[in-house]
Amino acid sequence: MGKPKFYDFCVHAVPDGENSVEQLAALARHLGYSGIALANHSDKLPQSRSMLPSTREFEVFNGIELVEENPSKLHGLIGKFRKSVDVLIVHGGSETINRAALENPRVDILNHPAFDKSSGLNQVLAKAAAENDVSIGLTLRSFLHSRGPRRVRLLSDLRANLDLARKYDVSLVLSSGAMSCFDLRSPMETLALAEVCGFEENEALEAMTIEPQRIIFRNRPGLGHIREGVEVLEEGDYF
Repeated sequence: MGKPKFYDFCVHAVPDGENSVEQLAALARHLGYSGIALANHSDKLPQSRSMLPSTREFEVFNGIELVEENPSKLHGLIGKFRKSVDVLIVHGGSETINRAALENPRVDILNHPAFDKSSGLNQVLAKAAAENDVSIGLTLRSFLHSRGPRRVRLLSDLRANLDLARKYDVSLVLSSGAMSCFDLRSPMETLALAEVCGFEENEALEAMTIEPQRIIFRNRPGLGHIREGVEVLEEGDYF
């Protein structure tokens, strides 16, 4: 078995975060990641789309975190952005938005599902996530920046959602939710913190390696793909 490839699938750059894509990518690569997903909130996108820095050993994936309180408008945003991004995330936080995201198979990840005194998930929503192959995103930034009762509450919500994910076989994606370079942690530090929060070692590892790769494999056509219905075949692939 080769060395695992780690990914951070929720990183925010200017104008959403404090640092440029190039700065975040350089640090993430230094820390040991194989790639990150630039996932600015939909209400804080850059005015123009620029080329994302990538090398053979490291890639920046084009993502977005949709912010919308109206389920009908959310579905419209999903349709608008789905074909133009590698990773489509919905920023949850209400029962109606969580449900709309988890019942839509075009969504890749639901982040921040908790609201009021609820972890944001229940048996019905967990089943919908599993049936529609929508991952639950667990970001560490809010946990790292909280103290006292708020941290206890965040930890309780995370563990409740972990239990539901295990029971209904819902995939998980573990990321930093970084708003600056100071929010990034190395893969080993993230794994250690995840275990403190209640993850099993194999769960945390899969949430940073296998699940991100599976999302990209699902959303990106193969190398021989030109457009829908057209594919280049290598010699020997004709029969």
